[in-house]
Amino acid sequence: MPDPNLSIMVVDDARFSSALIGRALQQAGYRDIRYAGSASEALAELDRRPASVLLADWMMPEMDGLELTTQVRLLEEFGEHYTYIILLTGGDGDNLLTEAFDRGVDDFVNKATVNEQLVPRVLAADRLCGTMQRLLQEKRLLAHNIANLEQRNVVDALTGLGNLRYLRQRLGDALRQLESRGGALCYLLISLEDLRSRHGEGFQRELLYNIARRLRNMVRPLDVLVRLDDRQFAVVAMVNDLRECSPSSFRRLHDGLNLKALKTSEGFLQVNAAVAMVCVDASDAPLRIDDLLRQATEQLDEARSSGRIASHRVKRTQASAP
Repeated sequence: MPDPNLSIMVVDDARFSSALIGRALQQAGYRDIRYAGSASEALAELDRRPASVLLADWMMPEMDGLELTTQVRLLEEFGEHYTYIILLTGGDGDNLLTEAFDRGVDDFVNKATVNEQLVPRVLAADRLCGTMQRLLQEKRLLAHNIANLEQRNVVDALTGLGNLRYLRQRLGDALRQLESRGGALCYLLISLEDLRSRHGEGFQRELLYNIARRLRNMVRPLDVLVRLDDRQFAVVAMVNDLRECSPSSFRRLHDGLNLKALKTSEGFLQVNAAVAMVCVDASDAPLRIDDLLRQATEQLDEARSSGRIASHRVKRTQASAP
């Protein structure tokens, strides 16, 4: 049975031909039928409200059915709707059917057999349109669900460590704990040499995975270890006071990366890692997460030039400065 609410647009510069097509569709039970006397008029209507089925004459002045099909497919790139396009052809256009399918046409009806073929072809389009719209709806739902999962994801897929989103959550928890219970916080930013230009993307990923394993063995059980991107890791450590938040307390991380070669598929590799550290205690609270991240990034140049952990205490007055 036809869907009487199926949206159909008939595009033909000949009013008599449009009237015949419209009458056949109405007799078949279709009610939502619109008419356009040219391709440009049809595009304006489709932009305002899409149609499920488009019936268009192949040979029209100004813009033919193939050009209209191309423009409709371009319109659909910006939306989530599929239009089933049927072109009305004469016998002389049959040799161009392959090109028409390549351009996005779905079906054809020869004008000489419109009375016999039109309604069955539209009935078939009716069924296919329902399937296509369901698939598009499922695609939208899937994309929405993936986006929601990505927004909640806190795990780095390569290393299994936390990611930047996880770091911000844990830093927020640590700063609130610092403000309510006291103690001190150490944030370490570890920046690695980018080896992709010499060894390729695959080797860089292998290196990051192996460095993550080594760092896991060097941090304390309650320390937070995350991978930020293709070159950086970070560590958040809560300690009793600022005396424990010193370069000597974390020298094992610096030396474990820079002084001990890493085994890789290309042999043992010496890693070049710069380590910057910022420290805060309860007297410096409240502080913003972005201030800690920014101050650590600013210490990296010193860490690279000195070859040691660059340490800096972030105070509230410094954090609030522009």
